[in-house]
Amino acid sequence: MIYLTLFLTFFKIGAFTFGGGYAMIPLIRDAVVNDYAWVTAEEFVDILAVVEMTPGPVAINSATFFGFQQGGFLGATVATFGVVLPSVIIITLIAKFMKNFSDNKYVVWAFKGIRPVVVGLLLSATVSVGMAGITDIYTVALLGLFMFLLQKFKLNPILIIGIAAVFGILIY
Repeated sequence: MIYLTLFLTFFKIGAFTFGGGYAMIPLIRDAVVNDYAWVTAEEFVDILAVVEMTPGPVAINSATFFGFQQGGFLGATVATFGVVLPSVIIITLIAKFMKNFSDNKYVVWAFKGIRPVVVGLLLSATVSVGMAGITDIYTVALLGLFMFLLQKFKLNPILIIGIAAVFGILIY
């Protein structure tokens, strides 16, 4: 039963999210925290940090992680396949018919309508993850420091992650 749940959950996420992995974060969070209670909101933020550091797309890494957590290797395979399959189907159909519809005014209008939703999903993910990740005055200070370092000095995000880990060990 868990394998069907994993497949359908991540298939739905893959099918109904436009904008890539970051736009999927609110749906993934909803499913794993609220719908199935596989993790808490705080654990989700920690897992998201690991998913971000791991090479590969956020949605695939998340599906693989939660699939493995709930159903081992087969669970990881099923969840990953579930999140990828809608994109494969959609891209195959788009590639087949794009020449016919790329200039269609209704298709152009539909994509113009979808863009603001993608921005909204990204903002929602940022707010929900940010609220769960900011737990005390130290995290607020670290957030400010690292945003400053990223913007002012254009430091490599991997370096920032490493420095943040050291700060976390020292502070907590």
